[in-house]
Amino acid sequence: QKAQRYEAVKWVLVFAIGVCTGLVGLFVDFFVRLFTQLKFQVVQSSVEECTEKGCLALSLLELLGFNLTFVFLASLLVLIQPVAAGSGIPEIKCYLNGVKVPGVVRLRTVVCKATGVLFSVAGGLFVGKEGPMIHSGAVVGAGLPQFQSISLRKIQFNFPYFRSDRDKRDFVSAGAAAGVAAAFGAPIGGTLFSLEEGSSFWNQGLTWKVLFCSMAATFTLNFFRSGIQFRSWGSFQLPGLLNFGEFKCSESDKKCHLWTAVDLGFFILMGIVGGLLGATFNCLNKRLAKYRMRNVHPKPKLVRVLESLLVSLTTTVMVFVASMVLGECRQMSSSRRTGNDTLSLQDISEDVNSSIKTFFCPNETYNDMATLFFNPQESAILQLFHQDGTFSPVTLSLFFLLYFLLSCWTYGISVPSGLFVPSLLCGAAFGRLVANLLKSYIGLDHIYSGTFALIGAAAFLGGVVRMTISLTVILIESTNEITYGLPIMITLMVAKWTGDFFNKGIYDIHVNLRGVPLLEWETGVEMDKLRASDIMEPNLTYVYPHTRIQSLVSILRTTVHHAFPVVTENRGNEREFMKGNQLISNNIKFKKSSILTRAGEQRKRSQSMKSYPSSELRNMCDEHIATEEPPEKEDLLQQMLERRYTPYPSLYPDQSPSEEWTMEERFRPLTFHGLILRSQLVTLLDRGVCYSESQSSASQPRLSHAEMSEDYPRYPDIHDLDLTLLNPRMIVDVTPYMNPSPFTVSPNTHVSQVFNLFRTMGLRHLPVVNAVGEVVGIITRHNLTHEFLQARLRQHYQTI
Repeated sequence: QKAQRYEAVKWVLVFAIGVCTGLVGLFVDFFVRLFTQLKFQVVQSSVEECTEKGCLALSLLELLGFNLTFVFLASLLVLIQPVAAGSGIPEIKCYLNGVKVPGVVRLRTVVCKATGVLFSVAGGLFVGKEGPMIHSGAVVGAGLPQFQSISLRKIQFNFPYFRSDRDKRDFVSAGAAAGVAAAFGAPIGGTLFSLEEGSSFWNQGLTWKVLFCSMAATFTLNFFRSGIQFRSWGSFQLPGLLNFGEFKCSESDKKCHLWTAVDLGFFILMGIVGGLLGATFNCLNKRLAKYRMRNVHPKPKLVRVLESLLVSLTTTVMVFVASMVLGECRQMSSSRRTGNDTLSLQDISEDVNSSIKTFFCPNETYNDMATLFFNPQESAILQLFHQDGTFSPVTLSLFFLLYFLLSCWTYGISVPSGLFVPSLLCGAAFGRLVANLLKSYIGLDHIYSGTFALIGAAAFLGGVVRMTISLTVILIESTNEITYGLPIMITLMVAKWTGDFFNKGIYDIHVNLRGVPLLEWETGVEMDKLRASDIMEPNLTYVYPHTRIQSLVSILRTTVHHAFPVVTENRGNEREFMKGNQLISNNIKFKKSSILTRAGEQRKRSQSMKSYPSSELRNMCDEHIATEEPPEKEDLLQQMLERRYTPYPSLYPDQSPSEEWTMEERFRPLTFHGLILRSQLVTLLDRGVCYSESQSSASQPRLSHAEMSEDYPRYPDIHDLDLTLLNPRMIVDVTPYMNPSPFTVSPNTHVSQVFNLFRTMGLRHLPVVNAVGEVVGIITRHNLTHEFLQARLRQHYQTI
């Protein structure tokens, strides 16, 4: 019954996450529409009035006033919570990979993100709101099941479920998928996005929950948007924030087809060009990001705000000037045209028809450049997808160039910003340009321009983000046209392969710039030349099953490790160890290079360690630092292996690894019993769980699982604990709280096997245990990063 209740609560929370994510999307969409309509109404009336009076400078100042104000507010919100900048997809990808970015899933982050992105979009920046929706959904997924928040400390509920990182990670996966589903109206695409780009650890039961969460988000947003805009509650007409409309040929044109087999050749070429353009975009943005890291981020925070205002100023002026000077006044025809795939303006949807702008043009004409720039980005995408014959090749070329450069400059400034919509809009202009050229110069009148715009958008977006499966399904669901599946899939595959020749996707580039140890899906084939013993960390800090409080405090205050092996001495193997047991002696040889510097490092840590009210602890940490013999005088390793057997000194529970130990003491055979987490040790000390020497370990108080996880997810720090009431000579029995059966590997295990086990099981620590049960090292995430493995492989080749 308890297990069934646990599962039922999880389903309820998954549904609640989807509903809340949909409501966040509704909030963003409502205010973006409100602010954008207000701005364009004021500017449009001003432009129409000033076109005759010659006061266009005043119209430009009004537009600048709106845009700079909105962007300034977005930048201020990022100053409050810096992690709210950008799209948030790299940060969520890191979190789901197993790296916790500070503040990435806090309540303050989602408030600043959702509010800031509506100001960024309304401020006229070339950014989208779809990427931040993914981040917002992930924050909702992380916070809602906890029923508590650091930002709202007074609001807490006694909710004992889901007090672990594994459950939290599953809910974040569901929230990220719900964000994609709300943004594009694509619940299946959201599920695949979370599987392909987000989560590193997946299980079958999670798939159905994530899909259910995505469906809840999609239909929540659809229900409220349809009711607000059409006053028809219960009619689901607007599935997502970004809708591509319906692609169809004119009923009177019998020769028109959405696409033909001949067009696939052009789609492949567009995929190649899209991959090249995406690689160029990523290269330029990477250089800009490095420049910001060197010259902008180290300076006061006001400089970041000024950079955002500079980008907004430049974007506004260029959009206004391009619409006034570079736009063409084209004839507005209401008659049905004779082209194969063209429709009259009456036949086009009302949204597309009403978004035509007549700026700076006489009666019965409209400005094609202003039609693209002085509309919300979603309306501009619909124009490129569904208006035919309204944009000249020159206009499309200039629009593509301006959008390419300005969106590349904008992504990375200190405002919440997405990249999906700018990439789609840029690629759609590229696709329409290709269609116009094929019609005008090659005479292919049968092609449907909307299809080429869609394929161009897919090619450019695929070249930038390098997604395949999820992006294909998202675009198919957004178009409601399953026949586009094959051309979209082929285009995205070609764009990804082309772009991968030059660099990584934009999100992977920003992850690498942050220095996050992200684990890839698999290792290279050449890495199997390495074994677990080649990459493990041999310098272990461990605890005994029964350890004195002063030793635990010393270990916790002088290290930053997240977990510690629980070991006992294996005296039965001492003789084999001294004779040069192969596995252990190889381990010693590997550690020889770092052993002589370890004492100095421990001395520095001891000096910086906070004082503890025990003379014994201070004596143990500070007194009598062993002098080091220079390695030139004698080979300590050889001396140790050849030395005759001498018994180890008697060890008491209060003795922990110290720089005073000899080499035999450092490398004594240690039988592995389990792993104990830092958070568990700190909790035991904080609750005073211990027993005295005169008592047995059975007299030690026992804490339940709920009590051990009560402080999750932020356990107290060892330096902040008041330990004056604890006797340093008291003993802590850690065996009831350790993990007695963690995953382990042999020193001879291939690196590919180690990597697959570590990644698929979502591990943080992987002890290396030899054939006789002795721990000889430990592997963490750092030991499996691409850079670390490459360095170890180079050492391996040098040794050979």
